[in-house]
Amino acid sequence: MATCDKDDQSATLQGPGEPQRPEELHRRASSQRSCFHGVELWPELLWEDWELGREFTKTLFLKNIHSKLQKLQFRPPTSKYFTTLLPQIIILSPGTSFSMPVTFRPHEKCHYEDSIEFQDKDGCFQVSLRATVPCHALEVPESVLLPLCAVQHSSRITFLFKNVSMLQTSFQWECDAPFQLIPEHGLLKPRQECCVTVVFRPQEALVYQCEACCRFGDEREEAGSRCTVLLQGLAKYPFLQVRSPNREEGEEQDIPALHFGSVAVGCSVQKHFDILNPCPVTASFSLSQLREEKLLLGSEFSCNVTSGEVAPGASLRVKVTYAPFIVDTVSVDYLSINCPGTLSKSQLKVTGKCIGPIVTLSSSVVDFGCVEQGQEVLRTLELINSSPARAVYQWDLDCSGHSIFSIHPAEGTLHPHSCTLLKVFYRATQPIVHYRRVACLVLHGDPTFLDIIGTCHSELQQPTILRPRHLVLYHLHQCYGLTQYPPDLLRTMLQEGMVHLDQNGALYRPEQESGQGPDSATAIESTPMEEYFQACSGRIAPLSHSSSYSSSPHITVEPAELLFYRRSSFLSSSSSSSQSVSITNHTKGKLSLVWTTAPDSPFSVSPSSSQLGPLKSTSFRVIYTPMQLNTFHGAQLECFAVYKALQDCHEAEEWMLCPPWCVTVRVIGHSFQLGKEHFIPHCHVQHPQVIFPVLSVPSYRTVLFQNNGDLPLAFHLDLDWALNLSSPATPVCVAPSCGLIRPGEHQILTLRTTPSEESPKKGFNLSFQLNAAKHVQELTVFNVAEKPCVSFEGDGCLYFPPTSVGSQSQCSLRIKNLSHLPLRFQWKLPEQDEKLISVEPDSGQLQASESAVQSWFFSPLEEMMYTLKPNLTFWPIQTSGYEKSYLPLNVIGQGCKGSLQAENEVIELGQMLVGSCRSFEVQLVNSSLCTISFCLSVQQTLLDKELLLDLDTEPNALKLDIARGTIVSHSRILLQSTVIPQRRACYQWTISYQTQSASGSVFSSPQRVCDVRGEGVFPTLQVTDAHSGGSVDGLSKVQLWNLFSLDGLNEHLFAIPSPLELTYRTLTKRSLHRGSPIFTTTMLDFNFSAAPLGSEPSTVLLMFDNTGPITVHWAFLFPEDQPIELEYWAEMLESSSAELHQMRIQDNNLFGISPRSGTLLPGQQRAVHFSYRHDFTGADRLPVLLKLSHGREILLNFLGTTVERNRPYLHFPSSRHVFTPIAIGGFSPPRQAYELYNGGAVPACYEVDTAPLRQLQTDNFNHPVLDCLNPRGEVPPGKTAMLEWVFSPLEAKIYKVDVSIHIQEGESMLMTFEGCGFDSRATGFSAPLHFHDTQQNVPRLQKVPSPGQVVLLSEERMSLGDIPVGSCPTRILFLTNVSHTDTIHYSWELPKLDNQQVVQVKPDHGSLCPGESALCVLKLTSSGLPALYQLNPICQVTLAAALSHYHDALCHWEEERERQQHEFTLTETDFREGVRTLPPIRAKSSNAMLGGTCVRPTQAEQRAQRESATAWRRPEPPRPALLHLGVTARSHGLLDYQIHFLDQLDKFYLQRSFQSKSPSQASTSSRTMPPAGLPPLIHGPERDILTHTFTSLLMSLLNDPTFHQSLASGASELPPCFKQLRESLPSSPFTPPSPTSSTSSSHQILQSSSAPLFPSRQLSSGGADTGLREQCHMLGRAESAGQLISSRPPTPQKPCQQRTQETPHTQNPTPTQNTHPTWEMCQYTHKDHVQRRVKESIRRCAEFSDICEEVLLNTLQNLMMEAFLGEMVLSSQPSTISLPPVSKQ
Repeated sequence: MATCDKDDQSATLQGPGEPQRPEELHRRASSQRSCFHGVELWPELLWEDWELGREFTKTLFLKNIHSKLQKLQFRPPTSKYFTTLLPQIIILSPGTSFSMPVTFRPHEKCHYEDSIEFQDKDGCFQVSLRATVPCHALEVPESVLLPLCAVQHSSRITFLFKNVSMLQTSFQWECDAPFQLIPEHGLLKPRQECCVTVVFRPQEALVYQCEACCRFGDEREEAGSRCTVLLQGLAKYPFLQVRSPNREEGEEQDIPALHFGSVAVGCSVQKHFDILNPCPVTASFSLSQLREEKLLLGSEFSCNVTSGEVAPGASLRVKVTYAPFIVDTVSVDYLSINCPGTLSKSQLKVTGKCIGPIVTLSSSVVDFGCVEQGQEVLRTLELINSSPARAVYQWDLDCSGHSIFSIHPAEGTLHPHSCTLLKVFYRATQPIVHYRRVACLVLHGDPTFLDIIGTCHSELQQPTILRPRHLVLYHLHQCYGLTQYPPDLLRTMLQEGMVHLDQNGALYRPEQESGQGPDSATAIESTPMEEYFQACSGRIAPLSHSSSYSSSPHITVEPAELLFYRRSSFLSSSSSSSQSVSITNHTKGKLSLVWTTAPDSPFSVSPSSSQLGPLKSTSFRVIYTPMQLNTFHGAQLECFAVYKALQDCHEAEEWMLCPPWCVTVRVIGHSFQLGKEHFIPHCHVQHPQVIFPVLSVPSYRTVLFQNNGDLPLAFHLDLDWALNLSSPATPVCVAPSCGLIRPGEHQILTLRTTPSEESPKKGFNLSFQLNAAKHVQELTVFNVAEKPCVSFEGDGCLYFPPTSVGSQSQCSLRIKNLSHLPLRFQWKLPEQDEKLISVEPDSGQLQASESAVQSWFFSPLEEMMYTLKPNLTFWPIQTSGYEKSYLPLNVIGQGCKGSLQAENEVIELGQMLVGSCRSFEVQLVNSSLCTISFCLSVQQTLLDKELLLDLDTEPNALKLDIARGTIVSHSRILLQSTVIPQRRACYQWTISYQTQSASGSVFSSPQRVCDVRGEGVFPTLQVTDAHSGGSVDGLSKVQLWNLFSLDGLNEHLFAIPSPLELTYRTLTKRSLHRGSPIFTTTMLDFNFSAAPLGSEPSTVLLMFDNTGPITVHWAFLFPEDQPIELEYWAEMLESSSAELHQMRIQDNNLFGISPRSGTLLPGQQRAVHFSYRHDFTGADRLPVLLKLSHGREILLNFLGTTVERNRPYLHFPSSRHVFTPIAIGGFSPPRQAYELYNGGAVPACYEVDTAPLRQLQTDNFNHPVLDCLNPRGEVPPGKTAMLEWVFSPLEAKIYKVDVSIHIQEGESMLMTFEGCGFDSRATGFSAPLHFHDTQQNVPRLQKVPSPGQVVLLSEERMSLGDIPVGSCPTRILFLTNVSHTDTIHYSWELPKLDNQQVVQVKPDHGSLCPGESALCVLKLTSSGLPALYQLNPICQVTLAAALSHYHDALCHWEEERERQQHEFTLTETDFREGVRTLPPIRAKSSNAMLGGTCVRPTQAEQRAQRESATAWRRPEPPRPALLHLGVTARSHGLLDYQIHFLDQLDKFYLQRSFQSKSPSQASTSSRTMPPAGLPPLIHGPERDILTHTFTSLLMSLLNDPTFHQSLASGASELPPCFKQLRESLPSSPFTPPSPTSSTSSSHQILQSSSAPLFPSRQLSSGGADTGLREQCHMLGRAESAGQLISSRPPTPQKPCQQRTQETPHTQNPTPTQNTHPTWEMCQYTHKDHVQRRVKESIRRCAEFSDICEEVLLNTLQNLMMEAFLGEMVLSSQPSTISLPPVSKQ
């Protein structure tokens, strides 16, 4: 809340949790008592409501709440405004109080503050005295949020604000639109609240924020304080939607419509529609009709709702009532829903058709036949109403006796779809032929006619009987115009041939046979209404629904209506009056006229019969003789006219018979005396307004006069109208114009007129006098004619957008019928424009005030601007002969050309799963001026060249959802497309388009839109890492990789799955049996190797990596996972042995996988643990199916072996081993190794059967093709031993040999060793001479640490490549402690070859703190023979905490053991009982080997073992974690390396000390080394004697010239086959020696030692012989090193010295002639030169070079260590030290 204070003139916002005002705090604090030193009192006295000039006193109460007596002293207030008691000592006993009055005397309006200070023995405290000035303050809310409001609507909300001061405060609110506050001003009493209403009236859809300012203060002064309230409101546009129940699903309508269908006149139908509000704001609306003019009778449609509001998301149902009153009209109206603020208006079209009654007769003819005079005959028929409208009918026949015929009932009402029975009576009074066509008048419908015929015979006169067929002949004769001729004249014409008789017995004229007669064209069509009006007017030519030949009647009567209104006061019952009527004969024959008389009727005709000649007239008197006074009479007099010739002819022929004609005269009269009041009429007219169609053609309407009184009702048209009734100028004719309506009956009046434009618009009145008195009934008649009028939407022009040439554009045009006429329209297009434009529909109907939307189509043929002018022709529907109207329309369009482009020319879909569905969007852009209709096509291309497919039969993987469409100008569409790749391949689809014409045909060549590229892929997994643990932790990663066939697994996982493998694409159960069907032919072995019984489970961790681009769902399905679970009774009870074995494995969970299934996203990894438990001895096998969803199926055979603990066992993963291919003709084939893994718990001694090797050597010229260097040996438990081989092929072929490997006390294994020899001369450098790492797929780096692993190696595999023999390559690797808490200790276990340490790691042990790393240097020493190195150094890692715990436990165990050795406890009570002899002394362990056999432990030993198991065992050291480091390399002899790797030789330093042995000697020494089974030499006298003996022998051989000569002569001999059997030197490395001393030999050795170091340089200068000689001279390097200083160094021979030297070096000088003189000369003259030569010899010494290499290597390694530890930055710029300038001094 906000509190405003007049003093600071600002508003302070205060929320519920915020600090309150200081005044409020003080008020609360003063009302709460506090305790000071045991005295309870108020901490403050506050005066708020005070005035100047008065005193205000308050009392301060002090209460002792302490249990001791209190004495207080106080200091009174220091100011003069506050006064109290004089200072004194206040004594308060426990529980007593003291009151102290304090008086406040203000002098001015300001704040006052003071205090009273109290003091006791414990201290002092104060009571504040304050007086505040009262000020105006209002408490108002910080902000007010108004409800969501619609534009041009209003919403409101109220909030309270309070006067928190003690003063009467006036306020005045001020705010801007669209907000308004009510009330805006007022006056608040102290602490009074006021409710304010905020009205929000937005005019736009915006977010409104406005501050309402409230000024408040004193009422008499100008308000100076103010506070504000933030008003917030949000306005949105309203929108209302109309939903009609007539709207069908999927139907597109321009305007929703509500169709009422056909409704009967006088009835009403009610339907509804809904107004929906989908907006979040309340919307108000008003409902109105769109008719511009007001209808005369009002609208046929009405709504129960004219306005209202619709809540958000709600709907309002509106009922519409349709009550039509004009028959055969279609009513169309439009309801407009007007909503303030909306951007669009909603309309509803309502239509309905008014239908009238449809009355028919069961028979149109009633034939009474021949009736004797004086008889009365009855006939019946049905009157049927077949419409849903109520039918009011009346027969135009006097049934009171004035007619021969009578019908009962004569009038009545027919309900919808009902019928009534009519009785027709024939009273034969005169012997003539009677025929009358009686009209049945129907309200709101056309009359129905009934033909009644009868023939009356008397004894004297018996005319020919008239039959219905005669009426048919009469109608034919009437059409031919022959009814005007009498029968006798027709007979003469027939005889003269003027007429003929057809086959039906009808007469016709000859010119009418062919239809060429002139009268046929003049025949007119007559309507029932017109026929009825002709009969009422007295113009009788019995007209039917057929055409008449002539418009001239046969006979006429005038007048047709007579009125007998007496005006005499002396009228008596015997008085009569008469009027004359005239009958005219229009025929050419003589007629007999007979009037029908009624015996008791007041009306009579004189004479009652007469003869009338052709074309003559005669008069008759109608006499009115009332029998009763003061009453009304009415009748319809009838007169029959028949040809006189028919009466005279007794037997006339068929064609001669002509029915009589009947004319009627309607008469009414009254017998009221003068002065007598006539009956008061009770006449009811349902619709007093008569509206004729606005078409200028004869029109008819019916009106019902209903006599609701008890007395007769006489009516007649006003005399002025009656006189002009038959005049053409009469605007309206009424039939009948007079008549008598009996009580309760009705009279149907028929009005006829021809509307004209000159008729008054407001209509005119038609007056009827009722009961011949002043009573008048008026009918208002509207007969105004209108011209048809149609309007176009817009300005009469239709504009088409720019359209592509050949295509088609569409526009809509609304046409509206502005008249009240239903119109028919037809478009007329110029012939030359019919190919350019078209319209649908081109014709139709428009009801009154109806509008219709038409679709226009424009198809340009050229690129140009078109201006076309079609015409609309329209005319009224009621008549086709009406003059047609025309309305032109201007059509303007432009033809142009356009093109389509794609937003992206190339769409990359990436990788997709084969068989899956990928949807994407292609954005097509039309940047041209015209709309383009297009047809798309897709061309597929496979980018993989290795795929050989028929592209014609290959299904297209790209499907377009829309192949045809239209894009408007400057727009774009999203083309939905779907790709379902069918194979693993790289796809490219080219999407092209062709422009379509208006007819849908293509008229342009394909144009490229874009290229879509994608790749179909299968889900793939790759094993990227593998680690062993548990019992097989001694296996290296390479061994694990081979045991689990991971190369093959990765290869098969990447391969394309077969169709059978895709039978089940997802992970599901697939079989009803345990033996599930296998849909794959790929099978691999997962070999868990072997381990002793009861040992720790063998665990293997495989890191599966989703290297593909799609998500992979994978699962390992055990046999138990694949069958579908069945009920117990449905399972098969019999199982095979294999199934039982699998069930045992699965029941005991020997093989385990965790997790068995999972999902890997692209680039994601998951470690899967495989385990094998060693609970049962023997070999176990379990088929496990690896299934990738939508991908491969691979059957994995899990293999594992569990060995008895006392059984030696070597695990052979396979019975076949292939050596690395070796080139034939090489100098020294490399050594190769075959690994032997001991999977048992005891050491395994093996021995290789060399007999097959010896046989192979014999078969190959006694050449050792395959030689095993260590055929015997021992493999420790859980370790791997290297079985070394030398494969030296003689021929380029594949060698195979089966070798048995015997295991001592174990099973033997027959291994097949294969080797391939190749000719490097044929294969060139493509031969496998270079080093190829056969396990290059094995990962070098560990990506994710194993569970519990705390140390990581930077590299797990190192490949040193091809190296020369004698080199010592080094590599750097790092050990990292990834733990954050544990310190570890590590040590390296390094392998040996030939009992030599070939691999060194420095440091070989150490410790790492948490997070610390260590740099280790690996060094490989390649000496001796060339070899293929596959080494596996192991780093053993132990946790320092575990090691410390082990040491503590060991110390505790040793202390306990020491205590148990000196202490014992006797627990036996009887020493004599239970004394037994000691058990025999035997071996301690049952596993001891005695004579190579296994001894079964005795019972005592077994008991001892059990007791030792329960005893306190010695703590075992913690088992270290093993980190395997794979090191691979291939060493080559120096000569081979120079030939094949000359460019790589400079990268290696050759340890010259390793070259003291020649390859032949090294080979000999390696092949003659003692067997591996013999114990090595130990230190001691034995070793010293052997060393001294062999050294002496070697020195003697080196110094023996005969031995040298034998070497030279043996080298010159040619070998029998291939020179690799023995080295043949082209020349002797030594000159032939003579018997010399050791001095000469030393001199030669010195010369050889001073030769260049690298043979490659000698090859370039002195040839290959010098290089070979250098190798031979290096043999004596060790001996010459000791004599290098004492012997005489030779003089270096420079090129210049060689040219000047006279004595050749090829001679053998004697010691006295060659050595001694040179030595004396050098000693005498070149002493310092000799010293330099000695130093140079030292530098060329092998040991010195090795020392320099070691120093340099150590220096570099130290620098790398410093860089690793961060002590040196290798990337920093070298520092430059600038020296000071040299001084001139």
